[in-house]
Amino acid sequence: MGNFYKDTIKKSAKFKDPNRVKDLTLLEPLMRQKVQGIVTDAAAMGIAVMVFETFRSQARQQQLFEQGASKLKNVGVHNFGLAADIVRAVGKDPSWKGDFSFLGVLAKKYGLIWGGDWGSPNIKHSFVDSCHVQRVSVADQPELFRGDWYPDDDYDPYLGNSIP
Repeated sequence: MGNFYKDTIKKSAKFKDPNRVKDLTLLEPLMRQKVQGIVTDAAAMGIAVMVFETFRSQARQQQLFEQGASKLKNVGVHNFGLAADIVRAVGKDPSWKGDFSFLGVLAKKYGLIWGGDWGSPNIKHSFVDSCHVQRVSVADQPELFRGDWYPDDDYDPYLGNSIP
């Protein structure tokens, strides 16, 4: 099995793009399916949403950090095709207003971690990102960032990485 990050993302012309990328093809295939399921299910609930951002380059992350829009100086899970920001759609415009708990419910349904509780709903989190979903547990992020591991199709972020 290949590694989507190495095989697709690093070879993409958008790898160093400083602009927002909302290209679903830069989501790892299983992540893409899950995000599309969330969008479909939200619509069935009468909630219009849009995928605002998928892949994020280091150049974009640096800009967001300098603007104070992100607490992360270095790219996170977005850089690996394993995260997406899904916002409400008001007409054709994105909106971060309103309750995003529906996204938490749908993320859990699809086996994704929601930035509203980071997979641990009983813990008060100092950083909340209610429009964010990802296919990697917070505990497994360091291995991903180091390049030591990339999730396969059987990976469940609620169970964690079974590779020692």
